[in-house]
Amino acid sequence: MTVTVGHDSQKTRKTLVVGGKSYAYYSIPAAEAAGLGEFSKLPAALKVVLENMLRFEDGKTVSVGDIKAFSDWGKMGGKNPIEIAYRPARVLMQDFTGVPAVVDLAAMRDGIIGLGGNPQKINPLNPVDLVIDHSVMIDEFGNPRAFQMNVDLEYERNMERYQFLKWGQGAFNNFRVVPPGTGICHQVNLEYLAQTVWTDTDQDGNLVAYPDTLVGTDSHTTMVNGLAVLGWGVGGIEAEAAMLGQPVSMLIPEVVGFKLTGKMVEGTTATDLVLKVVQMLRKHGVVNKFVEFYGEGLDHLPLADRATIANMAPEYGATCGFFPIDDETLRYLRNTGRDEDRIALVEAYAKENGFWRGPDYDPVYTATLHLDMAEIVPAISGPKRPQDYLPLTDSARTFYKVVADYRGIDLSPDAQEMGAEGGAIVAPPKDVRKVVPVEGTDYSVTDGSVVIAAITSCTNTSNPYVMIGAGLVARKARALGLNRKPWVKTSLAPGSQVVGAYLEAAGLQEDLDAIGFNLVGYGCTTCIGNSGPLGDPAISKAINENDLVAAAVLSGNRNFEGRISPDVRANFLASPPLVVAYAIAGDMNINLTKDPIGQTPDGKNVFLKDIWPTNQEIADLVHKTVTREAFQSKYADVFKGDERWQAVEVTDSETYDWPPSSTYIQNPPYFRGMAKGKGVINDISDARVLAILGDMITTDHISPAGSFKPTTPAGKYLTERQVAHKDFNSYGSRRGNHEVMMRGTFANIRIKNEMLDGVEGGYTKGPDGGQTSIYDASMAYQEQGTPLVIFGGVEYGAGSSRDWAAKGTALLGVKAVIAESFERIHRSNLVGMGVIPFEFSPGENRKTLGLKGDETVSIAGLAGDLKPLSMVPCTITYADGTVKTIQIKCRIDTAIEIEYVENGGVLHYVLRDLAKA
Repeated sequence: MTVTVGHDSQKTRKTLVVGGKSYAYYSIPAAEAAGLGEFSKLPAALKVVLENMLRFEDGKTVSVGDIKAFSDWGKMGGKNPIEIAYRPARVLMQDFTGVPAVVDLAAMRDGIIGLGGNPQKINPLNPVDLVIDHSVMIDEFGNPRAFQMNVDLEYERNMERYQFLKWGQGAFNNFRVVPPGTGICHQVNLEYLAQTVWTDTDQDGNLVAYPDTLVGTDSHTTMVNGLAVLGWGVGGIEAEAAMLGQPVSMLIPEVVGFKLTGKMVEGTTATDLVLKVVQMLRKHGVVNKFVEFYGEGLDHLPLADRATIANMAPEYGATCGFFPIDDETLRYLRNTGRDEDRIALVEAYAKENGFWRGPDYDPVYTATLHLDMAEIVPAISGPKRPQDYLPLTDSARTFYKVVADYRGIDLSPDAQEMGAEGGAIVAPPKDVRKVVPVEGTDYSVTDGSVVIAAITSCTNTSNPYVMIGAGLVARKARALGLNRKPWVKTSLAPGSQVVGAYLEAAGLQEDLDAIGFNLVGYGCTTCIGNSGPLGDPAISKAINENDLVAAAVLSGNRNFEGRISPDVRANFLASPPLVVAYAIAGDMNINLTKDPIGQTPDGKNVFLKDIWPTNQEIADLVHKTVTREAFQSKYADVFKGDERWQAVEVTDSETYDWPPSSTYIQNPPYFRGMAKGKGVINDISDARVLAILGDMITTDHISPAGSFKPTTPAGKYLTERQVAHKDFNSYGSRRGNHEVMMRGTFANIRIKNEMLDGVEGGYTKGPDGGQTSIYDASMAYQEQGTPLVIFGGVEYGAGSSRDWAAKGTALLGVKAVIAESFERIHRSNLVGMGVIPFEFSPGENRKTLGLKGDETVSIAGLAGDLKPLSMVPCTITYADGTVKTIQIKCRIDTAIEIEYVENGGVLHYVLRDLAKA
């Protein structure tokens, strides 16, 4: 591929010779020598962005002033938030978010024809890799055929989507698809796609070397930061713009330095470390900021552990969690089968251009935190948020309080002391927990029964230390005659086929199978709600009929309400070895550090320490089984797929033939009847309130995810089209059909609209004041021509980078979202769909204003010459006729975003631009 470069007016382009090959590169030391500023003390993460400015400096999108601003950043104590245009090298997608992006590209080909343009102009200009990894569901588990049966069902359910993606692979340039059953996109990226230093040829045929950078349509794209690759999650909307050549508009970020010292002690894991890091950084506040890890502790931190920490940047709220290039980077590249020429280039480039972390690495940061890894203790996180850090010693006590709070019971002082000695909970006279027999079995379930124990998600399944550790726990438990409890649904969903290979090579898969952790698929499963039904319908019945607080324990990164399973209210993140331990214990009501987790067949108590492997045992097996040859073998032909993928038939056409009967893929309405010229931004007059939402409303609450019932608007839509309930699949699998997705927006079973008292789920008040679904109310208001607004609290839109959280909001007729603060990606996505985000002034919010949802809302100051981040008046007219005007901040942050909204969205902007060209 040919890489576009700028004018290089400051002559920073130099030549680097490595292994007999000459590479052009853009030199940061040369920029200093040219008098552009002092850059040597910048963090490596920010140097990556600076290099991007040098390479694309053209006097228009990137100016010499933009380059000098990075020097000012250092002089100003790590702050200089000027707007810059950043161009990532490539784009990464998973299939849930990738399908709607490809749908949009296909629709844009139709749209450009309508504007008189050439459909071949709609092609990714930057390389795009889409990994099909989010579609496998755990229908079968705990048996040797689980993997084969789940994959068979995956193809049966998703054939329409797979045909569409395979069509896209042939129709679009610079677009590759990694077939199902290969692994999770982040792990495939880490282990194979990422290069740390990227190379391409320029217009003159010269090799150019530059940092590997990307944006991804999954917020955990940050995982590859552990390999010194700068990347972060964006919505599908932003990703589409990036792949079509649009720069990412951003402010030069603050960079928080996180110093790691010491090393991990016996009995702790990378998961324990990352959960503590999440807690610390959430407390500090790093939203919209880069985090860079440094310090001598990195000398003792394997790259797999770095990737675990980087993966959870969305959970601690940062744009990225970056680790600079050092000897461990090179070791990992070599061990995972990268070409030796590439490894030599990475080392030479990093040392030549100031990216290398040596012993004297000590940059300027905006702020710093410090953690001694020797202080890390075993921990879990939950029951609702990744930052709800729990030392393992406190887990049972805390869970008891969770149940009491749910039941509305105020614990007595005596109850607060439970578990102080001996580990077991000392319950107050009236135990708040229910115990319910499971019909047709000889066991009962209770508040705190672990009904799902899943080794899942990219966070940990990429890390051989915790995966080998889980296998060893299973081996030792098996040797003592232990097994999972019969009410626990167990699953193992590794992030890549390499994991399967080394578990087999170590002989540990047999031990995991014996405890019930059979392979169920290679992909993202429980962590995104693809956990499937519980093992026995009678368990689900007992939970729901008795309103039990059942628990899930998973090695994932997300545990938000309603995400994992509709049967589970409390979700806990834990390391893979602890997931195995909790499957054996089957209960959150015991202190794993002190209480027995089970008994041998002869009745002897077994404690966690009896089955926990030593760090040396784990390291020895990792060294023996995780080999360069295994990576080279499993990734030798990664885009080919198995015989099922090869048998998927597609047509050879430049535009997509939208099957009218498809319930998976539909032509979206965004570009229909689109005018050749852009529009204008208008004031919002007499809007009604669709929902009033609380703090930390995540994209899981907003965007359709997981399973849904026939009684929901989406279920009714499919039922009307003769789709049986068993064939509904998940919302995620139907992201290519806007009719399903708009019906599922704000339909999360745990969302609470404050317009209604004590009601959970996607409900609101319609134009007549009666309770109805948010979708039906929206349709009624749109039929009247009434604009809609939504009110929210702090961190509105936290969580995954789901484009449908913004697309669905727009299709429901929402013109504005007014909240106390926004998560970075969701704010950008709303703008990208033409929905304007606004922030309350400090001290004002939905509660201080006494909002009930029966108000009308008008926002002025938008028409005419609107400037980014303007304060504008918002007039609220209450039901009793009272009128109040407040000032709110328009969170259209940059000049280019003004243009996006004027055009109706970023894709409309790009489409008009390409049609003109």
